[in-house]
Amino acid sequence: MKKVGLFQSIQWKIIIIMILLLLLAIQVIGAYFSQGLEKELKQNFEESIDERLEVLSYNIRDAILADRSEGNLERSLEYDIANIIALYGQSDAYSKLQIVDRQFRIIGTNNQEDIGKIVTGESSVRPSIISGTKSRSIQRDAVTGERRLVKIHPLSNNDDEPIGAIYLEASMESIYEQLASINTIFLNGTLIAVGISAIVGVLVARSITKPITEMREQAQILASGDFSQEVNVYGVDEIGQLANTFNEMKENIKIANHTTEEERRKLSSVLSNMSDGVISTNEAGQIILMNDPAEILIGQTFEQVQNKLIFDVLNLSEDMIQLVEMQDSSSITIDFSDDNHFLLLKANFTVVEDEYGRFSGYITVISDVTEQEKVERERREFVSNVSHELRTPLTTMRSYLEALIDGAWTNKEIAPQFLEVTQNETERMIRLVNDLLQLSKMDNKGHEMVKERVNVVPFFHHVLDRFEMNKDERIKIERSIPRESIFLWMDKDQIIQVVDNIMSNALKYSPQDEAVRFKLTKERNRIKVMIADNGPGISPSKLDKIFDRFYRADAARSRERGGTGLGLAIAKEIIVNHQGQIWAESIEGQGTRVFFSLPLIARKQGD
Repeated sequence: MKKVGLFQSIQWKIIIIMILLLLLAIQVIGAYFSQGLEKELKQNFEESIDERLEVLSYNIRDAILADRSEGNLERSLEYDIANIIALYGQSDAYSKLQIVDRQFRIIGTNNQEDIGKIVTGESSVRPSIISGTKSRSIQRDAVTGERRLVKIHPLSNNDDEPIGAIYLEASMESIYEQLASINTIFLNGTLIAVGISAIVGVLVARSITKPITEMREQAQILASGDFSQEVNVYGVDEIGQLANTFNEMKENIKIANHTTEEERRKLSSVLSNMSDGVISTNEAGQIILMNDPAEILIGQTFEQVQNKLIFDVLNLSEDMIQLVEMQDSSSITIDFSDDNHFLLLKANFTVVEDEYGRFSGYITVISDVTEQEKVERERREFVSNVSHELRTPLTTMRSYLEALIDGAWTNKEIAPQFLEVTQNETERMIRLVNDLLQLSKMDNKGHEMVKERVNVVPFFHHVLDRFEMNKDERIKIERSIPRESIFLWMDKDQIIQVVDNIMSNALKYSPQDEAVRFKLTKERNRIKVMIADNGPGISPSKLDKIFDRFYRADAARSRERGGTGLGLAIAKEIIVNHQGQIWAESIEGQGTRVFFSLPLIARKQGD
């Protein structure tokens, strides 16, 4: 277990709590006292300023309203005001004192340089003179940081007409210096109290935390799997009762742990030996358990999907989720396919309930049903295709036979045509049934190959000669076959059928006055045959499917020309049984090339 840090232990928490409580009490008292003292000092300071300002305003008002001789009016007024300021307006707290007349001209000040200057519009003196209202504010010097009380006291005559104003700025720094001195005293007292509290807290905390520390050490031993030791009981108080309860809990855990371990081994053995994947979830649907087969099937490890919703991991749609949630047990098939891999999983969901009958999660068993689904799909497609291929000629035959029965047999021109169509459709069904029988034998390994050593050069010439005799004269067959002898082990009849099926398609789809190319190439350990036409070609999306049973790139044209859709499928089965390969290349509008390869005779067998 990680060691508890010094400031995370109970002992230090008790000490810190005591110190914080003391600090809180001192701070509350100090804040209340400091605020009260600050308020009192400011009030006394302002009252003192107001008293002096009243005396000053009274004398200034009398000086302005006094009767003076016309010749010495300005000089006498400034002189009287200067004497009044010298008598009543001198104080260390005054930063600026100005007497302004009704023309907004300074007629008296504690700074003689400002005498005679006009107060600008930016000053608040003008509005006070005009309105006759007093103004009070506290301002802070932007340069020195000094806090000042700014007061404007308007002056008026007996008729309440404005005659001027007194502008006063008084420094308040003395108040804050007194407050700072008192706060220093409080700080020193707080530090002394904190030190004493820390010493007392250590003594108190040790008496409480000692038994708790011992229980923690015993809990660590218990967590390691050792159930042999017990916690010491020091008394009958709450901590002593906790120690007794801890010892009882230890015994219960010992029994429960033994039972759980046995069940875990059984469950682990069952899950490990299952071929199906098993996923368990909690009541929120989050994955909490998964065995190895499940990891392989879904392609993700348990660490990657842990605590994720099983519905998201299995990519279930909303309809599937509703189906699972509505039933106690359900089974659904999930498509896990991607661009390169086809995979179908069957998931069986079973609801798990606790002892109170409440839902507590799902147990999901997943299995790979890809091959089963492929077989079932191929079976359905095969039955559908066979039914369709047989129904088409039968429907045609029935239509023509009904016409003959209805009297068309008496028409010497129509009757032979109808009989010819019926005969062609009959032959087509016979070819289809024969192809199906051949494929069935190949699938059931009931068709044995008769292999023999064959020189394929004259062999392929012979096969192509047959087509030369029966082809349309306007279509040419171009051959590219080496002159050297090339020997293979093969079933001649089956390889002839492969060439027949591919050449028939090439001749069938080649336009007139075009050539079908046949090319034989000898490679390192095999031969490769290419049969190419200049027909309409096949789109890339259909190219991989032309070797499937009953698949036609152009179904309408293939049926018109008597095709069954099984020729290339038979060719593929034959080539695969000869340990060869068959594939096709095509560009729409530029023709198709079909390739197949066959292995050469191994050297140890001789030429």
